Amino acid sequence: MRLAANLSMMFNELPFLDRFAAARAAGFEAVEFLFPYAFDAREIAARLEGEGLEQVLFNLPPGDWEAGERGLAALPGREAAFREGVARAADYAAALGCRTLHAMAGIGGDDAVYRENLAFAADALGDLTLTVEPINPVDMPGYHLADMDAGAALVAGMDLPNLRLQFDLYHCHRIHGEVADRIARHAPLVAHWQVAGFSGRHEPGPDEIALIVAAARATPDLAMGCEYRPAGATKAGLGWLDAARQAMP
Repeated sequence: MRLAANLSMMFNELPFLDRFAAARAAGFEAVEFLFPYAFDAREIAARLEGEGLEQVLFNLPPGDWEAGERGLAALPGREAAFREGVARAADYAAALGCRTLHAMAGIGGDDAVYRENLAFAADALGDLTLTVEPINPVDMPGYHLADMDAGAALVAGMDLPNLRLQFDLYHCHRIHGEVADRIARHAPLVAHWQVAGFSGRHEPGPDEIALIVAAARATPDLAMGCEYRPAGATKAGLGWLDAARQAMP
């Protein structure tokens, strides 16, 4: 079970660059985060190397986050900015040794534009993996890709060798409610999992741990990002990690 600390949500008691050491001290061997672009790639790379951590995922630039943009991939008229973001993300990925990038679709948008941009990004990224992630409409109203089955159909239908599904168990639960069945059906298309407790998006509990184990068994080589908001201090809530690891055979 390859668990990665999400440093955008976990260890928020510390400045961002200090979270890498905290994750390593807590027993993590990998990390993910939303966006690296506020920091020099060399700074982040030094933290990763110094702590012996693997960077498993981050997102392409999302557009103007403060103005409400949540990705550009599906937005008509923003194609040039999306393509610039692909190049910028690729540069960071090379510096950080990261092999998987997520393209946020955006609020609203057009499916034809979405497919064209994904095809461009997949080609431009070469041997890197590009993911799409369905996000539930409660946490992110109006998000273009808000259905796990639609996300799987998109990946299967485009049939690009490096376009894969990013499957967040929390979002799947909020969208559909039937998570175990979708883990089994969609696992062959998944390149990255993310996990959180279904109540409040806090630490996973026993029910979520059972699903995490099912996903880990289905794809033993894939990383799982711990994309949850700690209910209190991050370190105090890490007991679930031992329970998850003990549940694996």
